[in-house]
Amino acid sequence: MKAVLIAATVLFHCLGQRCILGQEPLCQSHSSCSECIRSPSCAWCTQTDFLKPGESNERRCDSVESLKNRKCKADHVINPVKHPLTNVKNSDLSDDVHNVVQLKPQNVNITLRVGVPFEFTVEFKRAQGYPIDLYYLMDLSYSMKDDLEQIKTLGQKILKKLKDITQTVRIGFGSFVDKEMLPYVSQVKARRQNPCPNRIDTCQPAFSFKNVLPLTDDASEFEREVSKQKISGNLDAPEAGLDAIMQAAVCKDKIKWGNVTRILVYTSDDTFHMAGDGRLGGVFQPHNGQCLLNVNGSYNGKAYDYPSVGHVSRVLQDNNIQLIFAVTEDIYPAYKALSALIPQSVVGVLKNDSSNVVDLISEAYGNLSSTLVLEQEGAPKELDVSYWSTCKGNKADIEWKEKGECQGIKHEKIAFKVRLNASECLKEPQTFRIKMQGINEEVKITVHTECHCDCGASEKAATYCSGKGTLSCGLCSCDDRFLGQQCQCAQQSDKDSIASMLASCRLDNSSRVCSGHGTCVCGKCECRGKLKGKFCECDDNNCERHNSILCNGKGECQCGKCNCTENYTGSACECSPSQDNCTNDKGLCSGQGKCTCNHCQCNEGFTGNHCSEFINACTKMKDCVACHVQTPDIEGCAVRCFNAKVIRLEGYHELHCTYADTTSYDVKLGFNGTIELQYADLPRSVDKTTLIIGISVSSIIFIGIIIIIIYRCLLELYDIREYQNFVRAQKMTEWKEVQNPLFKGATTTVYNPLHDIEDKEKEHSELD
Repeated sequence: MKAVLIAATVLFHCLGQRCILGQEPLCQSHSSCSECIRSPSCAWCTQTDFLKPGESNERRCDSVESLKNRKCKADHVINPVKHPLTNVKNSDLSDDVHNVVQLKPQNVNITLRVGVPFEFTVEFKRAQGYPIDLYYLMDLSYSMKDDLEQIKTLGQKILKKLKDITQTVRIGFGSFVDKEMLPYVSQVKARRQNPCPNRIDTCQPAFSFKNVLPLTDDASEFEREVSKQKISGNLDAPEAGLDAIMQAAVCKDKIKWGNVTRILVYTSDDTFHMAGDGRLGGVFQPHNGQCLLNVNGSYNGKAYDYPSVGHVSRVLQDNNIQLIFAVTEDIYPAYKALSALIPQSVVGVLKNDSSNVVDLISEAYGNLSSTLVLEQEGAPKELDVSYWSTCKGNKADIEWKEKGECQGIKHEKIAFKVRLNASECLKEPQTFRIKMQGINEEVKITVHTECHCDCGASEKAATYCSGKGTLSCGLCSCDDRFLGQQCQCAQQSDKDSIASMLASCRLDNSSRVCSGHGTCVCGKCECRGKLKGKFCECDDNNCERHNSILCNGKGECQCGKCNCTENYTGSACECSPSQDNCTNDKGLCSGQGKCTCNHCQCNEGFTGNHCSEFINACTKMKDCVACHVQTPDIEGCAVRCFNAKVIRLEGYHELHCTYADTTSYDVKLGFNGTIELQYADLPRSVDKTTLIIGISVSSIIFIGIIIIIIYRCLLELYDIREYQNFVRAQKMTEWKEVQNPLFKGATTTVYNPLHDIEDKEKEHSELD
C-alpha cells in the first residue's frame, strides 16, 4: 500500500512534465527517521530542541527547505543520497581493434531513495571495422538444389563484401533438413538412403542440423567444404529451421563464435516447424535449449520437440546473435511475421537460385546495424527503468519508454538518458544489466536503496530523555516504566502504558488522540495554537462562516459553534430576525408557511416565495369536491376540505378543474391563507365522440348505397343498348329459299348380287 501511495505521489507531481532532479514530489511526514527518508523529498531533523511544546515527532520529517526555515541547523538535517552515482568503470569509447569500447559507462553503483527518480546518461558509438562472425545456415531440402550450386562459389564474394565493412571477417556453414522420423522423413530403407524424388539424382540422407564448417577466415576452405555438400530431401513442406537456429546459437564452442558482431544468415524456400509439431512424430519432450550436437557435429532431433519462437528469440538475445532471413518471395510474409517476434532480425527476398545472396546479406546487415535498441536485463521488480533519447534525424522522445530506440544510425555517437525509480526498499543491493541488442557489451548497474538513517552513535541516559532513555536521531527510546516524548512520564503500575495514556487523551474510542490538534503527554493533552479543552476539541476560530465572515459577524465563536446575538439564528448566525421577505398582501407567508431566516418555509401542497401558489390544486381539492357532490354534509366534509370556504355556484359553469365529467371547480387562496373553493355543474353537451362515429358510419353506408344504385342503373342501360343493337341487326338480315347450284343431293346405290342370280334364272326359265 505504501508503494502505491508513493507511486501516486510521484505521478501527481510529474504529470505533464519530465520528472528530473530538483522537481521532487511533496514530503509525506512520518514519525521515525527511517520511514521519513523512504518518503520522496523528505528530510529528518535530529536537533533535540527543534520541536515546540505539543508538536509530534512527525514534525521532524519535512522538506529540507521547511526544516531550515523552522531553524533546524544544517548539520542536524538527515537528507541522504547527495551523490547517488559512482562510476566503477567508465572507459572512453574506442575504435581500437585491441580495445573496442562501444558502450559507456561499463559499471556503475547507484544509490536511490524510494520514489525519487534518478537519471544518468549512457553513450553508444558503433566501432568502425569491428570484427564480424557470419554463419551461413542453409536449407538442404531438394527444392534448394540450384541454390546449393550457387552457394558453392560464393565464399570469396561474401568475404569480400563484408571486408568493405571490416577487415576481420570469419565465415562458417551449417545445414538442416528435418527430424529423422515419420511423418517428416521417409523410413523406407531405399528412400532413407536416397530421398531424392527421382532415380537420376543422388541425395544424402536427411538430418535435423549439421555443423559443416565452424567459423573460419579461410574463404577457400568455405568453398571446399560447401562444394562437398549434397542436396537431401524430406516428406513434408516445413523444415527444421528453428531446430537449426537453436543449435547454431547455443553450440558456441563448436561453432567457434567469437566475442565480436555475430550474424546468422538463414536461407530457405519453405516454412518451418514450431513447438508442438514434434508430437506428430511422437516427441513430447520440450526443447531444453542445450547444445545437442554429436562428435560429428550432427543433430538428429529425435529426443526433443521443435523449440518455440519465444525460446529461440531469447537464446539469440542471450548470445548477441543478429539474424538475417534470406527467403524466397512466396514465403516472405511468414518470415516477416516471425522476424517481428525476434529482436535484431531482418528479412530479405532471395532469388530462386540464391544469386543475390551477397547483396542481400550486405543490405540486411546495414539495416540491422542502423537500428539501436537499448534495454535492461534482470532488473528487480521494485525498480522501474525507462529511457529517453534524441537521435540524429529523428524527433526527440516525448515520453519515457520501456526501451531506448534509434533508427538510421551509422557511426555517430548516440546518448540515451536512463531513469531509475525504486518503488520499495531493496533488501540488499541488486545488480542488473543494460545492453544494446546485438552487441556483446553491457552496462553493469548495482543499485542500493537508502532506507536507514545514519544518525551517529546513540546516547544512553541522555539529558534530553530525562536521563531515562537513549537518544537516537533526535528521538528518545525510554527505559522500562518510563514513557513520553522525553521519557518524562513514569509508570505507576503495570497497567500504565502508552496505550492507556493515549486512551485518556481520547474523547471516545473512535476519536483521534487530542482530537488531532495536540499531543498526549503523560495522559494529558497539550494543545497546539489557540485550541483548548481537555481533548483539544475546542477551536474558537473554526466556526461556520457566512459571506466569508466568522459567525456572520452576528455572534461569537465558542468551541467550534456560533453563539448568536441580536436574535440572529442559524449555525453561522446567518438568519436575520427580520420578516420583510416573508410578508405579502395575504399576510405572513400567505398563511401557508412559517418564516425562517427571513425566508418562507411552505406547508405541504404550497410553493412560491410567499407560499401563495398551490402545488396541483385540482388534485389536492378533488376529495373535497367529491365529498360535497356525493354526500353534501358540510361538517363531515370540513376535514377533507382542509377547512376551506366552499361555495356552490348556481347554473352551469366550466371552471379550471373537473370532477367525474359532471362537476367543475376552482381553488383560490384568500387572505391569511384561507382556501376558497367554488364548484358548479358542468354544462351538458352531446357526446361528440359518439356523434362523430355515428355520422361517419351513416355516411359510409349512404355513399355505399348510392354507388350500388348508380352501378345497377348503368348496367341496365348497357343491357338495353345491347338488345336494341341485336334487334336492329336481325331486321337487316334477308333469307331467300332458292336452290344453291353448288349443292347436290346425296345419291345412294345399293347392289344385291343375289337379285342378279334370280333374274338370270328367271330368264332361263322363260327361254325354256
